[in-house]
Amino acid sequence: MDISVLVEQLSGELDDQAFKASDLLAQKNSTEVVSEMVKLLEHSNDESKILAARTLGLIESNSEALDALLEAIDKNPKIAGELLVHLDGFDLSEKYVALFKLSLFGSFKVSSVAQDLLDHKEFNITPRVLKKAKKAWHHYENNVKHDELFDLKKMEVEELLADLQSFIDSE
Repeated sequence: MDISVLVEQLSGELDDQAFKASDLLAQKNSTEVVSEMVKLLEHSNDESKILAARTLGLIESNSEALDALLEAIDKNPKIAGELLVHLDGFDLSEKYVALFKLSLFGSFKVSSVAQDLLDHKEFNITPRVLKKAKKAWHHYENNVKHDELFDLKKMEVEELLADLQSFIDSE
């Protein structure tokens, strides 16, 4: 089936063929499909954006779309969690800080999904990454209410940052 016909099935009002179209587009694994899905991330219909993210997550050669998907997550807080779930299909090794920030500042769902990705993906941790993560933590620390939940998060994050520091020091 023609790519443009499949893309059209993901645009606007979705029917029961939308998931099949998403699967077929992912199987094509082409730069044209990636480009079309990146465009679809800016569609006015939230469900179209979510299916574009799903399709991108299923494509093997999707690295060109990672920044666009992260931008869509930032621009669409209402559906950020649904978009974020599809990052699992990407190489996130250079995106530790972006995910760390989402785990700190995101809604419950966004924070949970980001934390799960941080826990289960491999990342390139460098002194610069650690410095940026600490900066994000300090920003969070200075801009939220200090209650019992904060105290718990503080213990978790400080332990995580100490572990990252130990990893860097051992290198």
